[in-house]
Amino acid sequence: MFKTFGADGVSEFFGQSHSASVSVAHSGQLGELIALELLGSRRSFARDDEIYAEGDRTDCWFKVVSGTVRICKLMADGRRHIAEFFYAGDCFGLDGNGERVFAAEAVGDVIVMRFNRAATERLIDERPELARRMCNMTLRNLAHAQTRLLQLGRMTAPERVASFLIELADRRDARRALDIPMSRNDIADYLGLTIETVCRVLSAMKRDGAIAIPNPHRIELCDRDALEAMVEH
Repeated sequence: MFKTFGADGVSEFFGQSHSASVSVAHSGQLGELIALELLGSRRSFARDDEIYAEGDRTDCWFKVVSGTVRICKLMADGRRHIAEFFYAGDCFGLDGNGERVFAAEAVGDVIVMRFNRAATERLIDERPELARRMCNMTLRNLAHAQTRLLQLGRMTAPERVASFLIELADRRDARRALDIPMSRNDIADYLGLTIETVCRVLSAMKRDGAIAIPNPHRIELCDRDALEAMVEH
């Protein structure tokens, strides 16, 4: 069974604003998105399951239905680098190479839609409007990757953690309370820090009143302005 798309369904699939999605709904392009959704097959993964491995063929791509996915790579010295987290509504696995450079793993329980790449390309040939939408999605991912380079290359540890919390709030449309699906170790490997540094920075932010930590998987943004000032400093 496929999900029937309304304006919110378009927004979820391609990460668009609600107003842009309403425009798509009124333009009669929902059929294209439904056709794309029909190509997908639903897959479930448990915590830490591998969705695909480094070196696998890039013959498919995915959309997160629920849960969180981490894109990671084990370095030669044994360290792990997490390149990205993807959340419900995000698409991933649109690699341009013939083989996967990174692995994709489930952070917790995850449901994804798997799309065959060749079938997607055939549908794009039939419905060219999909090419523009997928291009826009790829460009957003590229822009985010460029921001990550700045984060890892120029920011201090407190700036990186503050930027991560703001990014998470924005991507998950959370005003104050953030559910943190990933471990502190995941956050450290994403930010290029040690777990001790992440915990120390979070404790300092809590002490200063910028955040509250009711439990390890929930952080409340008590003073977002202070976090933003920290990033912009």
